[in-house]
Amino acid sequence: MRSGVIVKKMGMTNLFMDDGRNVPVTVLQLDKCQVVGNRTEEKDGYTAVQLGAGLAKVKNVSKALRGHFAVAKVEPKRRVAEFRVSPDNLLDVGVEITADHFVEGQYVDASGTSIGKGFAGGMKRHNFGGLEATHGISISHRSHGSTGQCQDPGKVFKGKKMAGHMGDEKVTTLNLEVVKTDVDRGLIMVKGSVPGSKGGWVYLRDAIKRKLPDGVPVPGAFRTDSGAAEAPAVEEAPAEEASETPAEAVAEAPADEAPAPEADADKADKEGDS
Repeated sequence: MRSGVIVKKMGMTNLFMDDGRNVPVTVLQLDKCQVVGNRTEEKDGYTAVQLGAGLAKVKNVSKALRGHFAVAKVEPKRRVAEFRVSPDNLLDVGVEITADHFVEGQYVDASGTSIGKGFAGGMKRHNFGGLEATHGISISHRSHGSTGQCQDPGKVFKGKKMAGHMGDEKVTTLNLEVVKTDVDRGLIMVKGSVPGSKGGWVYLRDAIKRKLPDGVPVPGAFRTDSGAAEAPAVEEAPAEEASETPAEAVAEAPADEAPAPEADADKADKEGDS
């Protein structure tokens, strides 16, 4: 079980595929999604990765979280969440997860806070059918009807579906297909709609009801500051060898061959004198 990611919903658009299909997609962006802590079985009783995303002003962060981010050596984050993982899929603190954490064609589950709709009736909120349009019904066509029983038990049970505040609650959409990823811009495009409004935070993880495809990075796709600094050094090593070898060959070749023309000239002069 791998770690998920915290992404920001940017909006919806459509993509034209190679076969001509026009696919509606939701654009999700990774905003400095870094590991800020780990939970282990020995210390915490469970195994999880704690991620932080976005940037927050220091004055808006509590002292406890400031110390937490200081220990992890990361900037203050706007959103923090934990993802349960297997012990062999823990990530080092401070690494930044990239968009190629998910591959094209993979299915993911998205969890977010749905858009608030305000106060709504039973028909809109719970898809009730309403009362009859005739037979004595006059002003209660869209009411939800009876809510309780008679004398026994004589009350309305908790959780009864009635009119009330609609939306603004956690919603999870399963089995969304990853259509395309952009590592440079940190974008993940999934087919269909994702819960939440534009600019809202969404938790994206591997689909629990689908098998992981081949090629998925384990424990994940990430980059570190130290790794980025060491990358040019690895690339320069072959260049140095290639530049030194031809230079030495060019410098040494004329030195070895230089006496040969002079010897030929002396020999020609001697033959002329004779």
